[in-house]
Amino acid sequence: MVFADSDAAPGADTIPRALKILVAGGFGAGKTTLVGSVSEISPLRTEEVMTEAGLGVDDLSGVEQKTTTTVALDFGRITIDPDLVLYLFGTPGQERFWFMWDELAQGTLGSVVLADTRRLDACFPAVDFFERRDIPFVVAVNRFDGSEDYADDEVREALDIGADVPVVQADARSRDSGKKVLLTLIRHVITRRSLARTGGARTASSPSMG
Repeated sequence: MVFADSDAAPGADTIPRALKILVAGGFGAGKTTLVGSVSEISPLRTEEVMTEAGLGVDDLSGVEQKTTTTVALDFGRITIDPDLVLYLFGTPGQERFWFMWDELAQGTLGSVVLADTRRLDACFPAVDFFERRDIPFVVAVNRFDGSEDYADDEVREALDIGADVPVVQADARSRDSGKKVLLTLIRHVITRRSLARTGGARTASSPSMG
């Protein structure tokens, strides 16, 4: 399958068939849950019980009930169609593990930044990380029970992100919701590549998720 502009010349840059996607965001935003909900394989998780090592270091405000934490990465896989497979890598959220992000980001096509409106500032470092490296990303607002609702434009303004960055409401527990987020990211990447190649406002074709 080739995801390229229909007028592109033969041999033009296309999106590869096996895509690496990062799932980033603040501590407790739902990264492990999202990877697990959409993965067609039993996800690899590096969750450990939280210990005294995190006392005074990890910010638990808003997620006081959390008892485990990702210390390396989460890994999952989802087949979009016979020609396209996504490999998902969930990043650790705590500041003391941010040094791993550079290595995890190598070779990535794009990222999903999960935002928790109870502590929206927790996803600022992820937004800044991808903006500085010019890595395409979408913001997925993970809807937690009891959390206040914010419109997409309000989230966009609060995060100070451009109008071209998609913002989508999501439920990390739902496979269908997670697939919608991933499809939004793929479309965003395709559009960016098409615009970079043609300099126009043409939109590339995109896959569907069955």
